[in-house]
Amino acid sequence: MRDDFLEARRVLDDFLADAALLAALDDAADLLATTLRRGNKILICGNGGSACDAAHFAEELSGRYKADRKPLAALACTDVGHVTCVANDYGFEFVFSRWVEALAQPGDTLIVLSTSGQSPNILHAIDAAKDKGLATIALLGKSGGPCKAHAEYPLVFPGQTSDRIQELHMMALHAFVAQIERALGLA
Repeated sequence: MRDDFLEARRVLDDFLADAALLAALDDAADLLATTLRRGNKILICGNGGSACDAAHFAEELSGRYKADRKPLAALACTDVGHVTCVANDYGFEFVFSRWVEALAQPGDTLIVLSTSGQSPNILHAIDAAKDKGLATIALLGKSGGPCKAHAEYPLVFPGQTSDRIQELHMMALHAFVAQIERALGLA
């Protein structure tokens, strides 16, 4: 197990050494705070473990993070009824884009999570968000895949395996919440 922790530390060190990625994360956090400040919402989606991370992020904004504060508008696409209905009737590649089409308003921001950047449903979500006037943030891994070219804020994290990439994604999502709270004067 020690080797797993050492690998996680190595990937974290690689992340912390990437000044451009850290600056891009700051810019994305500023965008999220601005989105909420003007009365819009944050939507977030991902597949598998990334769906769980999306739900966790949304509840920390709409519920609480470290301290009591007003709730902040965030939604994760994790409703099993929606996902299975759209997957059955239209195809799994449209589960997130139809959700964006139904719930997003101009000025909202979409965050997508994908360790590969290859998922067709994530790409369709980004395109639907852009069509509706949303800013798009993509937390990615490996090469960033096609999502890197589609998202307005493509954030490609180091690591070659989904577990290490997802660990960094979750750390970034926690940092987003903390920065949003500071920027809005809630921390």
